[in-house]
Amino acid sequence: MRWMIRGAAATAASVLLAVWMVAAFGSVRASADSRPGAAYFPNVTLTTQDGVDVRFYDDLVKGKIVAVNLIYTTCKYACPLETARLAQVARLLGPRMGRDIFFYSISIDPEVDTPAVLKEYAQKYGAGPGWTFLTGKKEDIEQISRKLGLYSAPNPANPDGHTPNLVIGNEATGQWMRNSATDNPKFLATTIGDWLDSWQTKSTTATVSYAEAPTRLTLDPGQYIFKNHCAACHTVGRGDHLGPDLQGVAATRDREWLTRFIVSPETVRASGDPIALALRAKYKQVVMPSLDLGPVDAALLIDYIDKETRAARATAGTSDTTAAAAPATNVNLTPIVEPYLRIQRALNVDAVAGIKGDAGRIAGHAATLGTKGAAMQTAAADLQQAADLTAARTAFARLSDALIQYARESGAALGDEVKVAYCPMVQKYWLQKGDTIQNPFYGKQMSDCGRIATTSPSSTK
Repeated sequence: MRWMIRGAAATAASVLLAVWMVAAFGSVRASADSRPGAAYFPNVTLTTQDGVDVRFYDDLVKGKIVAVNLIYTTCKYACPLETARLAQVARLLGPRMGRDIFFYSISIDPEVDTPAVLKEYAQKYGAGPGWTFLTGKKEDIEQISRKLGLYSAPNPANPDGHTPNLVIGNEATGQWMRNSATDNPKFLATTIGDWLDSWQTKSTTATVSYAEAPTRLTLDPGQYIFKNHCAACHTVGRGDHLGPDLQGVAATRDREWLTRFIVSPETVRASGDPIALALRAKYKQVVMPSLDLGPVDAALLIDYIDKETRAARATAGTSDTTAAAAPATNVNLTPIVEPYLRIQRALNVDAVAGIKGDAGRIAGHAATLGTKGAAMQTAAADLQQAADLTAARTAFARLSDALIQYARESGAALGDEVKVAYCPMVQKYWLQKGDTIQNPFYGKQMSDCGRIATTSPSSTK
């Protein structure tokens, strides 16, 4: 499969870089006297995300263990995954980050990536001590990338603009190698933290005999895809991270939608899909990157997430039904109620202008509420597709029922001055502001038909 080929290619790239380093430096591990130092590495000036000018060799590389990669903040392909993966590696290295190990992410788009932009980007991914984001003159950055073997010639066929490689090295010992920046985080942490200064950090753990290895290796391809493409940003059952927790997503999202989003997330966002846009907004603009996965890969991934969801719930002693029935807490319904009220006021005056956009906003936020928001999401999606006033009112009735029901069951507040109204003529509930009835189902014909409900309905069904 493609992902196995890519893994082999990354390994081959590491071997090739070792050969390149031997040619450039004379040996992979050189003595202190033969290190090229400033005679090889550019000592150009770069600027950190904090606006501090630094010299590449003297201030960043000399005498340090470093990992260097190239990124740009508007990248929709490898960069988000690269950065999320390095965040995992940094956590594994722990207190050594900023003490004897340093990460440098250098922008190849300095015109856009100012220090302020880089600082915001670093904060999104939780970059901590020892990890610096850098910008500078384009020609200086290109010089660094060529010297480190990270340079990629402009290629119209490659929308990413660069190759997601990571150069790691110990300038004090002359050890250097290149690897994929999206490789297994434990492997990268071991390579950076142990192999590059093994003389200082020699493991005292007893080795295990090959005789004790399992006689048969089993590989779940869905798990492999998740670990290599998703685990940097997502968990299954351990809470939100850079992206949402994926537990139950195979049940709360349409499988066809999941496949489209996994295969081509940027296309889905570009279409104005409300769920995709709401996810981007909720998770601080950390976008789902294009991962070069196909429909078969997506199917394997979805099946794996579904399997892990069922296993997690079985371990916790809860079924899908009981998990879905758990009441929500501290839910903010404002992003749903505000566009809902605009739709209600429009229908009250027999207007449909603007309701599709507001329905999309509702659908997007409802999608973040899991299974309990599914009814709202479906009704709002139907409202988006309504071709006329009659269809809009029919869908709005279902949306009203779903919203009121959700608020009643979750205990979430609807907002100041928001009241439940009821019309006995059409036997429908809705939400509005104020005591003057604004019937969205009769509109101008009988705007005042109805009453403010003194109690919330026990059920809208």
